[in-house]
Amino acid sequence: MSDQLPEQHRANIRAADADRNLVAKLLSDALADGQLSVSEYDERTTAAYKAKTYGELDLLTTDLALSPPTGIDDSPGRVGNDRAIAIMSGFTRKGEWTVAPRIDAIAFWGGGEIDLCQAHFSAPVVTINCVAIMGGIEITVPSNIAVEVRGAGIMGGFDHLSQTGAPGAPRVIVTGFAFWGGVGIKVKK
Repeated sequence: MSDQLPEQHRANIRAADADRNLVAKLLSDALADGQLSVSEYDERTTAAYKAKTYGELDLLTTDLALSPPTGIDDSPGRVGNDRAIAIMSGFTRKGEWTVAPRIDAIAFWGGGEIDLCQAHFSAPVVTINCVAIMGGIEITVPSNIAVEVRGAGIMGGFDHLSQTGAPGAPRVIVTGFAFWGGVGIKVKK
């Protein structure tokens, strides 16, 4: 949303579709982080898509600890965030590849596979935010990395694997939700 508008006039300026989509993304992140319940997320997202002004949109996120997405970091050697999307299709991330600090994995009527066994980590902590709606996402991790799961299944399944990992090994945090779908996490020895 534009921060260039004078504060006294901003609330009354009409918002664009891009602004509504940004607020919906921020609300999705708040759901994944546990700041919102599913019903609060649903109510606020519905209100975001109905909002006409910046003032209406601002009210939906004022009580959340969020930061809007920043631009792509294209400094040499730096890996930005990754998106893996399967809409009535599939995605695969496996073999030798570089894992970004954050992966947003979405499966809607489709499936995805994220295999970290031969991956190179670009950060000590990696967050994989999964959204599986009538689809599935399978994550395979090696036995030597730490794993923490914060996701939830709603009329679906979300594996809750927890492992400590070796000292100094990367840590993977899996967040998100599965609605009529599933997120599976398995350990490969």
